[in-house]
Amino acid sequence: MSGKLFGGALLVLSIVAGIAMYYLQVYAYYDEVQANGTDDVVMTVLASGQAEPILYEDYQAIDSDSSPIRYRACFTTTMSQAMMTETYEIFDRPEPLVAPSWFDCFDAKEVGAALESGKALAFMGQENYQYGIDRIVAVMDDGRGYVWHQINHCGEVVFDGKPTPADCPTPPEGD
Repeated sequence: MSGKLFGGALLVLSIVAGIAMYYLQVYAYYDEVQANGTDDVVMTVLASGQAEPILYEDYQAIDSDSSPIRYRACFTTTMSQAMMTETYEIFDRPEPLVAPSWFDCFDAKEVGAALESGKALAFMGQENYQYGIDRIVAVMDDGRGYVWHQINHCGEVVFDGKPTPADCPTPPEGD
């Protein structure tokens, strides 16, 4: 009898732990980002190499202090892709990261497919937004836009504990 009781308690404990782990991963660490209305969406200008705000509306974003790559944002813009390609730096290795299912404006599969088909273009939002992390902006041909953080080549190497490559800035102390 005590074996059945112990087994049942272990099963209940496992289910509770699984539910708690799911909640912590999908909901607990995300916070809604409050738009400031002026520079929530920036892209790197070809002429200056500096990140500058673009025209945008309907901004929604989430972020988490637990990881620098949990940031996701959605917006709309009236700027044309043709004008953006002449003004802003194209990003050639976009890999949209999956957002929690409850943040339904950001669908990484849809964005990825649009990037592959040419319906969306990716731009450098801000290089080294945080050391080793770039902010990437993708804009669809209908004006819908998406933003996420992506580890750059410097981050990939340094975060693996290897020496900083010669073409990378020196990591901040303590990283």
